[in-house]
Amino acid sequence: MMIHDITEQVGKYKVRKRIGRGHGSGSGKTSGRGHKGAKSRSGYSRRPAFEGGQMQYFRRIPKRGFTNADFKTVYHIVNLASLEARFKKGATVDAAALVEAGLIRNFKNPVKILGQGDLTIALNIAADKFSTSALKKIEAAGGSATVIEKKKWVRDRSVMPKKKAAAQAEADKGSDE
Repeated sequence: MMIHDITEQVGKYKVRKRIGRGHGSGSGKTSGRGHKGAKSRSGYSRRPAFEGGQMQYFRRIPKRGFTNADFKTVYHIVNLASLEARFKKGATVDAAALVEAGLIRNFKNPVKILGQGDLTIALNIAADKFSTSALKKIEAAGGSATVIEKKKWVRDRSVMPKKKAAAQAEADKGSDE
């Protein structure tokens, strides 16, 4: 049978093969699973990258060098053209407003405003970063751009272990005298 011989009577979907219905059906007894071994058992699932017991590909290839890829900052990108389409004149645009407008999905990543498109209305925009062209266009339209400062983590000295606290107290006492 060729592909052009298929008619509407044949149908669109192939009937699934019923397994485990006796050896006369052609796939009874072991139901196409063969004899013994993990694959023949119920509940078997192979982990990703499993290659039948041989050394996996990702373990065979050499690892060299160092990469900072895991530590890079990924930004939510928003263009001025999309801001103009979604917000009215004088509106305050921040991460919460962008999520509500459907321009970004969540608050996980910082927001960067890019200058693609034109801005004709004045908007008060607060974001983590702005491109130079975006800043110029926002100010030219009469709006304001506020850069959100990242809070720097500082160790809380009030929750120090006892030994360190005692040593710190002695050091402070010695410097006062």
